[in-house]
This record gives sequence, C-alpha cells and structure tokens, in this order.
Amino acid sequence: MSSERRKTILDARLHDPGAFAVAAARRVQPASLFNERGRMMIIAADHPARNALRAGGRALAMGDRADLLDRLCTALARPGVNGVLGTADILDDLLLLGALDGKVVFGSMNRGGLSGSVFEMDDRFTGYDAAAIAASGFQGGKMLLRIDVDDSATVDTLAACARAVSELADRRSIALIEPFLSHRIDGRVSNELTAEAMIRASVIAAGLGPTSAYTWLKVPVVDEMERVMAATTLPALILGGEAGDDVDAAYESWGRALQLPTVFGLVIGRRLLYPPGDDVAAAVDTAVGLFGAVHAVA
Repeated sequence: MSSERRKTILDARLHDPGAFAVAAARRVQPASLFNERGRMMIIAADHPARNALRAGGRALAMGDRADLLDRLCTALARPGVNGVLGTADILDDLLLLGALDGKVVFGSMNRGGLSGSVFEMDDRFTGYDAAAIAASGFQGGKMLLRIDVDDSATVDTLAACARAVSELADRRSIALIEPFLSHRIDGRVSNELTAEAMIRASVIAAGLGPTSAYTWLKVPVVDEMERVMAATTLPALILGGEAGDDVDAAYESWGRALQLPTVFGLVIGRRLLYPPGDDVAAAVDTAVGLFGAVHAVA
C-alpha cells in the first residue's frame, strides 16, 4: 500500500471518524447481486477477527493489514469479482480506499468464537448487526453456525442466528449462513465434512427464523454435493477453505459444484488472496473462469 493511501486511512481514524459513514453513504450501490455471468464472486476477508490468520504455511499471513488490503484491492478490481465479505475494520478501510463502489458487500456478524479458544463454540455476535448492515447500505450479513450436540453453548448460537435471520429479513437483507456439524477432537474444534453432516447442518440452518425468504447458505465442497444441495431449496455459495498446495484440486471441486442448480457463486478468501506464487490476479481470474456461460437467474 502506498504511503498516501495508508495516510488517508490513518488521518480519518485520528481526525475524522465520521468519514467512514460518509464513505458508506456515498458508495455506489451494485446494479445487481450478480456479475455479468449471473453469478456471485465474493472475496472473503473476515478471518482475522476470529484469530484465524494462517494462510498455507504462513502462520500470520493475514496479520499484515497493509498487505491484506493490497491483495483485496487487487482481487476486487478483477473482472467478474462483484463482492466482498468482511468485518467492520476491513470494510471501513476498503470504503475509504473507494474499493467497494458497485460491489455486493456482506458484513460478518458473529466473530466471538475465537479459533483455538475454550469458548470457541460460544459464537457470540461481536461484529455487525442487522441495523448497522442496513445503515451502511450493505447487501447482507454472514454468520457462522457450528453445531456441536455435545456442547451446550450451541443453543445460544442457534438462537442468536435465528434472531439475526429475522432482523435481516425485516430489512430485506440477505442472511448468509455458514453451517457445520462440529466436534472437539483433542480439545480443538473440527468440522465434519461429509455429505450426511452437511445435509443435517444445512436443514438446521434453513429452518432458523420466522422466514427463509432472504436466507442463503455458504457451504464447503464435500463428496456427494448433489445430495447436500438437494437438502434445501435455498440458494448457495461455495466457500474455499484454508489455503493449500493442491490448487488444481480446489478449482476442480469448485467447478463441479457450480454445475448444481442451487449454487450461484463462490465465496473464496485465503486460497485466492494468498495463492502459491502470490499472483492474486491470476488466481482470481482462474476462479472467475469457472463460471463459464451465463447462469440463468430468476
């Protein structure tokens, strides 16, 4: 990041905090939820607030904010990328940099279940709420729903997610739920990445709140994705998972999932922001290329 751009952010934080609300009010709204191919290509960057800074072999990759913002600006400027998912600190920076004009924006809502903590399943809403998302002119809110039937904290997260679904729907904003069946293995939380587990998690998430009219799912690719996507009629976006070396396999799995009728796009973070070789633009372009022909949107 240039010293001038960094100074713009620091000056606002020191001397003009109201500049963030002004930037949000002036932001050019997206003409559509979808890109020119009828899909969503969302760049995810809400990991740091959950103490998840690792990307591949780099333990603190996302700990350098200027570097992360550079990568985000590069990704958001690529053709076909039409949105971003982040916490307030990151989205505020991007607003001041003018990187969110015309983009679909999701605010990340529950970041309280810090990675590696003893209270990780007590996933409280410590980020955006529905009122702040609407006031900022964003298109929706994202929430993580990890369901551990052996941990009583799960029911509080379920209740909080149900309230968020209701409050977002009241404002006609998308509630993007990322559900998992989760368990503690040797003291650490692990998500169960099987078709049966994702079916169970998806139907639980789909039933939250007084309406599902504005509810979408954010799901990983697992074996037998056809069965998983047949579990509900909710629109779905595919998540990327942690950055790894098997890049070709990741792209191949996303491409297969995009062929399913209820899958409308990708929400990818570390795999595109920190790819092997660090060529963010090339990684993003490859992901966008998976969309192929125009996808019919009702």
